[in-house]
Formats: sequence, C-alpha cells, structure tokens
Amino acid sequence: MSKELLYTLQAEALGLLKQLIATPSFSREEDKTATLIEEYLRSKGIRAERVMNNIWAKSKYYVTGRPTILLNSHHDTVKPNKAYTLDPFQPLEKDGRLYGLGSNDAGGSLVSLIATFLYFYDRPDLPFNLVLAASAEEEISGYQGIEKLLPLIGPIDWGIVGEPTQMQLAVAEKGLLVLDGLAQGKAGHAAREEGDNAIYKAMEAIGWFREYSFPKVSDLLGPVKMSVTVIQTDNKAHNVVPSQCSFVVDTRVNELYTFEEILQLIREHMPAGITIEPRSLRMRSSSISREHPVVQSGLRLGRICYGSPTTSDKALMPFPTLKTGPGDSARSHTADEYLYLHELGEGITGYVNLLEPLFKKNQ
Repeated sequence: MSKELLYTLQAEALGLLKQLIATPSFSREEDKTATLIEEYLRSKGIRAERVMNNIWAKSKYYVTGRPTILLNSHHDTVKPNKAYTLDPFQPLEKDGRLYGLGSNDAGGSLVSLIATFLYFYDRPDLPFNLVLAASAEEEISGYQGIEKLLPLIGPIDWGIVGEPTQMQLAVAEKGLLVLDGLAQGKAGHAAREEGDNAIYKAMEAIGWFREYSFPKVSDLLGPVKMSVTVIQTDNKAHNVVPSQCSFVVDTRVNELYTFEEILQLIREHMPAGITIEPRSLRMRSSSISREHPVVQSGLRLGRICYGSPTTSDKALMPFPTLKTGPGDSARSHTADEYLYLHELGEGITGYVNLLEPLFKKNQ
C-alpha cells in the first residue's frame, strides 16, 4: 500500500470515527450511527443494505458460490460511566490520542475494517467474496444484532471480528454465562425474632462463588471465572427482614467445560432455598485453529496468538473467526476512553497485510 493511499484511507477513517463518536449509539439506540455508516458507504458508490440497525455490503465482484469472508465490527456503545472528565460525545485530539466514547471499543476497529473493505472493494482479481457488516447490540449480546443479519448474508466461510486486541490474534475467547440467583426467605419485623433473612442465605451462596475454583484450567483461556456483580432485595424498608434476595453472577467459561456442566456443578453446591437460572446459553466459548490460513498470515507478520477473556459477537458466528483490531481491550468501558491516532493507521495496514497474502496465494 502506498503512503499516499494509506494517508487518504486513514484521514477518511478518522473523519468517520469522529462522526461516530459525536453520535450517541447506545445498544438498541444505534439508528443514527447506522444511518451514518449507510450514507458513508453509499457516498463511495457502494450499495449498502440495512436490516434493523445493522448495515452490510458486498464487494463489487461478488460471485455466488465463491468462498466468502466476513469483515465485522459493531457500532453500538455502552453508556458513559460517571467518572468521565471529558464530554464522551465530543471527539478530542490531544497528545496523539483521539478521545471519545466508542473510540477504542470498537470504533477504531470498525472504521479500519471499512477502510480495508474500500481498499479491496473493486478488485476483480480477488478469489474470495468480501462482506462488510457493521452490527448492532454487541454490547448487550442482543438478538437484533449480528444474529439478525447473518441469515440474510448467506454462506460465510470465515471471518474477522474487529475488537481492540492491539492487532494481536485472539484465536479463542471465553464463553459468557450470566446467571440469575434467587434466595428465598420469609418476611418479618426486623425488631423481633421473626422471618428468615434472604440476604443471609444469599451471602452464603455468594461466598461460595467467591471462593470456588473449577479444577480444569485451559492453557489458552485460563480458569473459569465467576464474579457476583449485582445484588438486591424485594424491599427498601429498613425494618423489614427481606423475603427475597436476588443476585447476578457473571461467569466466563473456558473451552474445557460446557455450560450445562457448569450449571449442574453450581446447582449441586447451592444451599437450600437458592435457585440459579441462566439468562442465555448462546454465548459459548469459541476458537479458530492456529493452522487456519488467516492465523498463519498473522503469525508471519509477527503477531502472537492468545485467548481472550472477553466475549464478542464471535461467539454467535457458526464459522471460524479471528478477533483482532487496533486499540487495547483494557481501555474499553473506561472513563475518557481513547484511541491512539497511530493505531488507526496500524489497524488499516494490519488488516490489509493480513488479507493480501491470502488473496495472492489463492489466485
């Protein structure tokens, strides 16, 4: 790629990213950024299609029946936390950084993939079809995001999922199992020896979640991790012993356990009066072989393979996918989120250099 072309692609990607930052796009409220992406692609002469708040497009010389590669990232964001000191919707360039909500997760990856798609879009010599997908509801694992879109795209052989990985190769990621716990007690007056305090029952269960370690530890993804993240009772009065206490457990599962095995073991260890129910069994652990051509291409570029502790739309794709992109996962969901400006250029060149050898090899 020439320096002039890279400069043009990077400048346009930066401009689009700034527009995305300035446009609130919380999960289920991404309609305005969907329109922004749709109009941007059409301004480039690309036929962009839309379903709900998902935007997708095919490469110019798409041929039905030819192997197809998906380039995907999401345009929804979490809500800004209270620790922000900057306006989360005001893109700000300072000290080599671009500040703004969604700049790192996953705006940098998204605009870099869009630039990569534009780079290859009108190449008639490609042995693969390319499909670009800017999806919604990733941050909440919603049903109206990539799952809604995939049946419309048609068969896909493999894909790249854009998330901040410092351009390293996330060849596997943990599954996400969200559990709703409920402790049943009996209401009573707090001043008398009445009732059966549901909080105390919940505390016993929560103590188990805090202390228990699953014996199977993955070389790639490490141990199963359980974190109690929410707790609440059925009343607000100070003088009432609560009859119910609910809690939520965020469970990150390695590839050595099925969700069903995790659930069975947890339920066997729960005290009397505690019920545990999963919200969903969809977000399972996923992986791609290190022998896959795209992984091998990344290794030749000097990148490393690792297992990601976070979960993405990769978990919802029934074909091999590699998670990689500019930015750092440690910055995701933090106050005053930012992306280094040089990471944007590295993202574009990184994706192009990852794909180009595969296209040449298969000609």
